[in-house]
Amino acid sequence: MSSVFITGGTGYIGRRLIPELIRRGHSIRALVRNGSEKRLPSGTIAVRGDALDASTFANRVAPSDTFVQLVGVAHPSPSKKEEFRKIDFVSVRESVAAARDAGIRHFVYLSVAHPAPIMRDYVAVREEGESMIRSLAINATFIRPWYVLGPGHRWPYLILPMYWFWMLSPKSRDTAQRLYPVKLENVIRAMADAIDHPPSGVRVIEAPEMRRA
Repeated sequence: MSSVFITGGTGYIGRRLIPELIRRGHSIRALVRNGSEKRLPSGTIAVRGDALDASTFANRVAPSDTFVQLVGVAHPSPSKKEEFRKIDFVSVRESVAAARDAGIRHFVYLSVAHPAPIMRDYVAVREEGESMIRSLAINATFIRPWYVLGPGHRWPYLILPMYWFWMLSPKSRDTAQRLYPVKLENVIRAMADAIDHPPSGVRVIEAPEMRRA
């Protein structure tokens, strides 16, 4: 089993992913800000630091062999362009630096489906994140949902019929399938499976594969 270091462990996906990884036998170290330790799931080793400053946690990543990057702006929208640069971009840059110094062997990154017709600033930052991770020349998994359906995130159910009509056209079918919302439990399972079975090189997991997980 892996020793996993997670950023964003108290977030929407992190606090659900960690119990699943512990259930599968992995040991978990999670980066948290001072005062947030109690929000981590039971069984997690808390590492205090700032996700936007690698110097505060880089020497605590080892002995982990897997790094999971989940930090990001909550409820992304086109109005949050500056936040994407200040939080999403900076956090992945710092995580890549920490992972490089710690000798991480597998980097798992919660990215986003692309290309996409909207949210270009958000997509651009995630693409830059993937590029930085590729520069490490290690095994990596990019998880690319467009929208994650779960508690508090259910409004897209109202527009699913639009996707169904979109998929009727051969010209747009592939795009519609790639941007189709994915259930939270499928995203968690896909990430946990990737950690259980690291790729050789870089693997991209998009919505169609997550829905089959």
